[in-house]
Amino acid sequence: MTKHTFKVNGKTVSVEVEDDVRLLWVLRDILGIRGPKYGCGINVCKACTSHINGKAFNPCSVPVQELSEDDEVTTIEGLARTADEELHPMQESWIELDVAQCGYCQPGQIMAAVDLVRRVKDEGRVISEQDLDTLRNICRCGTYPRIREAIKKAADRM
Repeated sequence: MTKHTFKVNGKTVSVEVEDDVRLLWVLRDILGIRGPKYGCGINVCKACTSHINGKAFNPCSVPVQELSEDDEVTTIEGLARTADEELHPMQESWIELDVAQCGYCQPGQIMAAVDLVRRVKDEGRVISEQDLDTLRNICRCGTYPRIREAIKKAADRM
């Protein structure tokens, strides 16, 4: 086993695991961070979407050996810290619009939405329906209309 050191939600962590263990299992099983969900394990459903160095990624598809000490992983548990608020504006919109139904995919949905809004704003644009069409996170409950509205509402606050 190899020692791997990186940051998670603002704290430096070290874990001893085999190099090929997927980061999702390190987060959930070793570090006890339950926000990123296991859905497919093959980077399709996006239930585990988190951020690495501020950009969306899926820890189910990343072996822990690919992280360096300088890499920072942010999960839904650490998202509010990135906005210096009790809740991130995206989380607030989710609550205000009562987006979640079963809730399983919602952490990944929120993390993907934050990344999308940041990228669009970096381009100096306002979020469009075409931008929202690029999100590929699967919601088995079908709350897509509420998800889209919450993203637009939060984009105005971010």
